[in-house]
Amino acid sequence: MLPPEDAEGNVEYKLKLVDPSDSRFEHLVTQMKWRLREGQGEAIYEIGVEDCGTVVGLNARELTASLRTIDRMAEKLEADVTILRQKPVRDNLTAAQILVRKVPDDQQTIELRIAVLGNVDAGKSTLLGVLTQGDLDNGRGRARLNLFRHLHEIQTGHTSSISREILGFNSNGQPQTYKHFRTAEEICDNSSKIITFIDLAGHQKFLKTTLFGLTGHSPHYVILLVPAVSGLTGTALDHLALVQALQVPVIVVVNKVDTVSKNRMLATLAQVEQLLKECRKIPMEILNQDDALTAAQSLHSGTVCPIFMTSCVTGIGLNLLYAFLNVLPTRHTVKERECLMQLSTFFQIDETFDVPDVGLVAGGLLTQGLIREGDVLLAGPDSCGDFQRARVTSLQRNRVPCRMVRAGESATLALEVTRPQAIRKGTVLCSPSGRPVAGMLFQAQIRILCCDDDDPFRVGYHTTVQVGNVQQGAVVAGIRGRAEMFADDTGLILFRFARHPECASPGTRFVFHKGATRGIGIVKKVYPLTPQEANV
Repeated sequence: MLPPEDAEGNVEYKLKLVDPSDSRFEHLVTQMKWRLREGQGEAIYEIGVEDCGTVVGLNARELTASLRTIDRMAEKLEADVTILRQKPVRDNLTAAQILVRKVPDDQQTIELRIAVLGNVDAGKSTLLGVLTQGDLDNGRGRARLNLFRHLHEIQTGHTSSISREILGFNSNGQPQTYKHFRTAEEICDNSSKIITFIDLAGHQKFLKTTLFGLTGHSPHYVILLVPAVSGLTGTALDHLALVQALQVPVIVVVNKVDTVSKNRMLATLAQVEQLLKECRKIPMEILNQDDALTAAQSLHSGTVCPIFMTSCVTGIGLNLLYAFLNVLPTRHTVKERECLMQLSTFFQIDETFDVPDVGLVAGGLLTQGLIREGDVLLAGPDSCGDFQRARVTSLQRNRVPCRMVRAGESATLALEVTRPQAIRKGTVLCSPSGRPVAGMLFQAQIRILCCDDDDPFRVGYHTTVQVGNVQQGAVVAGIRGRAEMFADDTGLILFRFARHPECASPGTRFVFHKGATRGIGIVKKVYPLTPQEANV
């Protein structure tokens, strides 16, 4: 049994498609077009399945005829078809799962962002190096060298910054890596789906950088890497708690399985599964391709957590991880995305560059609206809460020039501004008609995850707040109805930024931390600058 068919979404059940009439065929093509639109370029067809979810199966002749009809439908829409799996049901009857993929006309590719977390030395950079380069590691960390951005990272083998790398899949689901192409531009040109990996630091002293990667880059999913020899320990436990609080789906990868005995492996799996159950997750060990495909379709529920077992040296489990990533769906429905695109433009800047012969280039995430080449926006706030005019002279996505960026997409923009020094990490680009409120004070509903009992949360408490692309010290200016807060407490808090005003959109989830204290919250209201604050 499968869940009953949903009228919305990108999954379609068909019992059989044998020699449909012309009018029926046209209806089926229209239906496929709808499913592709719902999946933003991807649709899954379950053949031999009734609408109620009962898997019936088809005989060989019926299955062949049904697959031929699927091919004809896809050909009319200029889409590509891949048979993901054929599964025996009973009495020589077989069901099939089909992937139909066609990049929408208004998009370059289908794109997902996946953050990679885990304790120090878990093998995060090595795994990403192997996945994106297409070659196994030599056992001494060769695969990770391409992801490091600084000399000290190469010398220590530890990530201290945020690095990004891409993995492509073509329309037939084949990985497109640097083994086959020399540049990211070539990978993008030959891919219909792009996975952007965000490699984050595992060491405790780089926690601010890691949290900024989670809040500022808004990943669709998180891969939590766990070394087989030690299990879920150290900062990985903090990472799991924060990801849970931010409500981002988690994928667990138990790495370095070639270095441990069977008993040690079983003990690690038992520990990981127990911790996931405590987080109200259903652990699902991925042992074959059927498991990988089922997990990919179930991940959106928020309750299932797949567990992969991999080795970057021997290649164990990597084929299952590729198969999973190939069919991993987008998290937002087409309706949600269309609603966001109709809102006024809001682009979060998380990096700035001074490029010779180009000028100021800002990288970040467009959370709502559209940006086109030539658009005139407002950039800010500066230290006084003011915004300046900014003209977009060019745009790039995944290092490839483009004409437009849509809500939910990350990009880099070349900007023409009068005061480039006022544009920094944490500032935004917005429509002149939809200028957000910039303020020093904001109200939030918070929950404290863990707390230092010797330093309780009270008025005057100093902490670091990470709201979207904003990372700044803040002071607790007020607590409604109580004097102090401890672990597991919730409450309505008034925060004051320590240095300069920021734009924090109501409804945005954020993280705050100081020493052993961690907490999450949702912005409720931002208070505009007073004349006295603006003149400081």
